[in-house]
Amino acid sequence: MSWGFLRDILSGVNKYSTGIGRIWLAIVFIFRLLVYVVAAEHVWKDEQKEFECNIRQPGCENVCFDHFFPVSQIRLWALQLIMVSTPSLLVVLHVAYRKSREKRHKQKLYKNPGSMDGGLLFTYLISLIFKTGFEIGFLVLFYKLYGGFNVPRLVKCDMRPCPNTVDCYISKPTEKKVFLYFVVVTSCLCIVLNVSELSYLIFKYTIKCCLQRYDKKVQTMKSECQKLKYIDPDETARTALFHSNASPVLVNTPDKPESNLPTDERGG
Repeated sequence: MSWGFLRDILSGVNKYSTGIGRIWLAIVFIFRLLVYVVAAEHVWKDEQKEFECNIRQPGCENVCFDHFFPVSQIRLWALQLIMVSTPSLLVVLHVAYRKSREKRHKQKLYKNPGSMDGGLLFTYLISLIFKTGFEIGFLVLFYKLYGGFNVPRLVKCDMRPCPNTVDCYISKPTEKKVFLYFVVVTSCLCIVLNVSELSYLIFKYTIKCCLQRYDKKVQTMKSECQKLKYIDPDETARTALFHSNASPVLVNTPDKPESNLPTDERGG
């Protein structure tokens, strides 16, 4: 199986990852992908042929193997590698969308198409959530399918067409157990890294928003202070005096005396 496409995906997203994300990429490359290709794939190469039962009943070994290994462990491991790496493709596609949008509008729409802000940050967080979900899901699937993370030397099978309970032997059980534990440990480590990176990005974005609001508030206060600074104090005093003198004053106007009446009215 060729893993070149997975290498290209992870190499592309490496440019837009944080420090924790680069550690995750290194673990996926070295401790998971290379170990799978170099060693683990050969351990499970002929697992069905090397699965033996102490009976020659036709079909018994095939039925027992399918019962204990409904999905080959090595194929499930390969599927896990693909699924936990594919969400990183969302980030690469988002950056490519930004670049194509700038080309289409023929102008600079972003400070940097790969800068971790806005929609790209949201896409990156979504990819982290998907990767963490796939890691946990595959660990649960491993546990449910194989009854734990152990590879026994001997299993007892009573499935039809076996005439009775037969003993079946798994090839290289110790070696397979070591690799299975390795899968579990690296998966747990990747989960811790994904959760740490998710928390770090959310905390960083929250602090950034708080600082931006604080800076905006400070700038507003500075602009108001500048306006008050350039107001003429004499003009302010005159304005205040004008408003104080402009209050209404009631003046009592005396009635006109009768002597001011016409002469005819006094005589009458």
